[in-house]
Amino acid sequence: MRRKALPPRTEKMAVDQDWPSVYPVAAPFKPSAVPLPVRMGYPVKKGVPMAKEGNLELLKVPNFLHLTPVAIKRHCEALRDFCTKWPAALDSDEKCEKHFPIEIETADYVSSGPSIRNPKARVVTLRHSRGPYYSSFYPHSFNDVDLSKRQVKLSSLNLDDHAKKKLIKLVGERYCKTTDVLTIKTDRCPLKRQNYDYAMYLLTVLYHESWKTEEWEKNKTEEDMEEYIWKNSSSEKNILETLLKIKAADKNMEVNKEELLGTKEVEDYRKSVVSLKNEGDNENTLSQYKESVKRLLNLT
Repeated sequence: MRRKALPPRTEKMAVDQDWPSVYPVAAPFKPSAVPLPVRMGYPVKKGVPMAKEGNLELLKVPNFLHLTPVAIKRHCEALRDFCTKWPAALDSDEKCEKHFPIEIETADYVSSGPSIRNPKARVVTLRHSRGPYYSSFYPHSFNDVDLSKRQVKLSSLNLDDHAKKKLIKLVGERYCKTTDVLTIKTDRCPLKRQNYDYAMYLLTVLYHESWKTEEWEKNKTEEDMEEYIWKNSSSEKNILETLLKIKAADKNMEVNKEELLGTKEVEDYRKSVVSLKNEGDNENTLSQYKESVKRLLNLT
């Protein structure tokens, strides 16, 4: 006598059952344990996909039935005792940016293949954060990859004018003047942690090298400067000589150099010359230079 088949487990499950007890860990799809009308597969003859019973397609793909909100909440509660509370003093983004100017971002991928390593998971981004701060500051959370990218604001580094200009010259196109961000990308080492250490080493070397003043730097001329500086420049000397000659022709010898350089007309001329030298010839800078010269020579 053949025994009668028992009804599926799904028909016995209560509506308010403890689902994490059904799927406590990652496991293949079990149709007898999932009380949902799941279908998957190619529909035959314009029909519907195959049902879950005996469906091999559902066994091929990974599922997240063990990561329900209730299960995740229980995991977090279990891990709470091993976590460190967020420092109470870091109650604003400004304070976080001051004390932690570098943010580390990593990405992990779940993929099916002959290797558990995903080439895209090699990327490590270390940048100056512009948003909320989380636990990504701590480098010990790194996984093994072999690409590192580091970004930091130059304003967060202790640099004087000479050191900042020299560092910008050393890094070249890795520095963005608009955002004041320096980006260092390393991919020479096989592990992510090694590339992170190498990026830190490069930033340290750049910082200390920028503070050094070589002998040849003392012989830099006005044409060698990274940006045009008005003070003691030939433009300042020429306009001062011109104004003094004009005052001498008007028999006004009481005006000194400091008073001439402090007038609004000379200040506008200084701004237009600096913009013209640093930004180059364009319609805006040429127009500003033209108008400032006309006001300076009283030709308006």
